[in-house]
Amino acid sequence: MLRRIVLASTVLLLSLSMVDCAGCGRGGEATVEARTTTLGQELQDLKNAYDQGILTEKEYNQKKKELLKR
Repeated sequence: MLRRIVLASTVLLLSLSMVDCAGCGRGGEATVEARTTTLGQELQDLKNAYDQGILTEKEYNQKKKELLKR
């Protein structure tokens, strides 16, 4: 699993490095941010938000269903 995440991150970074960005070479700044979270971590974060009252039960169930479909 970790190997797939590392590979996907590498492909993403290489792909983004090939993209022509507006302002590059003309004093502009380009920022690339890669985020790698596991499905388990996303589900745990979602559950924590629900437990803290940030999400309603309906919102929690809907988002959980979306995450599990991926």
